[in-house]
Amino acid sequence: MPLLRASRTGTALAVMLSAGLAGCGFQLRGAPPVSSALEPLAVECTQDVPEILCESVRDQLELGEVTLSATADAAYIMTLSRFQADRRASAITVDAAAAEYTLRHSIALELVSADKVPMIANTRLTSTESYRYDDTNVLAKQREEEELRTQLSDRLAQQIIFRLAPLTEARLDALREEYEAARTNDSSGDAPAQ
Repeated sequence: MPLLRASRTGTALAVMLSAGLAGCGFQLRGAPPVSSALEPLAVECTQDVPEILCESVRDQLELGEVTLSATADAAYIMTLSRFQADRRASAITVDAAAAEYTLRHSIALELVSADKVPMIANTRLTSTESYRYDDTNVLAKQREEEELRTQLSDRLAQQIIFRLAPLTEARLDALREEYEAARTNDSSGDAPAQ
């Protein structure tokens, strides 16, 4: 009987803890939710963007239950372009050989509505990682570098999702109003004085 009571108490405690965590807005670590106001969303990657990065962004959006579509059918179009990968020696041994390398990946992000209103202006995102180099274990270090490149792509994908997260319907409406007001001011400023 005491074992049964302990089991029920443990189950009740687990249920209460789950309910408490759900009620306070807790969610597992990962990408923040992307607003349904961005749906349907098209993701365009230029040829210079690695497929692994483009797929990582799409996968994270799909995990967040964002409806993706072709560009022609999208309410918003996100363009990823100008990918750059850089590898530099960041530490040198006494023999003038590289002791540590720094990998840096960066990409340009832009989000526009179907009617060409910019929601996220052309923004550059960067992710960096360093690793120690050992010339006596070249194959292992090459594998480590490839693994780090994959991690950098995943981090860039997360940064992209974080940029989309604050774009609620209210924020998108505000951005549209600001854009329209700026266009109105620009066009009235161009009119000749009478």
